[in-house]
Amino acid sequence: MFEYAGDMVSASSSSTVLSLVTRSRAQAEALEIATMLDAHDALWTESASTAPAMKRLTERSLIPLVIGQATGFSEAQVSHRLSWARRARDEAPAVWAAFVHGDLDAARVREISRTLDQLQREASRQELDHRAADYAASHTLAETRSWLRRFVQTREPDHATDRAETAHDGRHVEIAHVEDSMAWLNAYLPSHVASAIDKRLDREAKALGSRSTDPRTAPQRRADLLAAWMTTTESGSPALGADIAVTIDAEVLTGIVPGLAESADGRWAVPHTWVTENAAADNTFWHRMLLSPMSGDVLAHEYQGRYSPEILTKALAFRDGVCITPGCLTPADRCDIDHREPWPEGKTVGRNLDPRCKPHHNAKGHGILTWYVNGRPLEPPPPPVIEYAA
Repeated sequence: MFEYAGDMVSASSSSTVLSLVTRSRAQAEALEIATMLDAHDALWTESASTAPAMKRLTERSLIPLVIGQATGFSEAQVSHRLSWARRARDEAPAVWAAFVHGDLDAARVREISRTLDQLQREASRQELDHRAADYAASHTLAETRSWLRRFVQTREPDHATDRAETAHDGRHVEIAHVEDSMAWLNAYLPSHVASAIDKRLDREAKALGSRSTDPRTAPQRRADLLAAWMTTTESGSPALGADIAVTIDAEVLTGIVPGLAESADGRWAVPHTWVTENAAADNTFWHRMLLSPMSGDVLAHEYQGRYSPEILTKALAFRDGVCITPGCLTPADRCDIDHREPWPEGKTVGRNLDPRCKPHHNAKGHGILTWYVNGRPLEPPPPPVIEYAA
């Protein structure tokens, strides 16, 4: 706790206070992550007596979920933190000590840990541990990343090709939805390919003419060109179809009130005109669902088979959006459809079905995944009524 007297604080006093706060924050991060490691190790040991082996393996796979429920992190975030923290603690004692003392924050320790994972020789890891803490403590995070890259390149240049081939195997594309109806399209590609894309975008953007004939800025042109390349053919026609489920309120769709079209999983929303205008141009087929304003019923009908038909599966995706396991954000359309009461006793109807991702569905099947309230096992609350109609 810091108290300030008067309306102004001297620059030197402010600097001292900020240094103390920064160190305290780093120490708090170290305590949290160290406690997460201890909790993981304790739960791992506790599960050693679980049999059979498959159930033990499944039980251990849920440890990040247990820790995530206590910390507010997702399973993926917990697993990521445990991975780099364990490596730093076990392989870089000097760096870990600096973390515990508050000389380094979690972001810097994470970058050093990632570099440890790249190094092949024990001597290189020891030298990194010896030097990295001092450098990172007195430089910015960006400077530390640059220094770490150079360290790897100069200490183990003979492994550069092997590392590049391994990294090349990890190439991928991902979408990250953010605020204001926008998203980031991130592509992890070989540098020479990314450079070629960059040069082509510059060349094609300039070829579109001057600002007097095309008012878009250069960055806007680059973004529009990339989107066009990804979604249309050379002739300008749609390159492929995509099943994108959105919900639009009837009053919004008819233009009575302004509003957004929201994705079924709730991860993004855009002005409804962005969707409806494109849909009209692309001859998109619309699927309409009518929900009762009183009960929330959708397409009432009881299905006799074990597997839910496509229309019911889509309805469940609209209802839940994501896997119903607490903290899991796997989109419902990528999940299994799980019977709360096992089939055939439990019927294939909306009130008995939940979307669960494969790992959590498997855990439930082994009797491991259970909700608790005040220490007592409890099934999650029943979902809104949703059925299937032919």
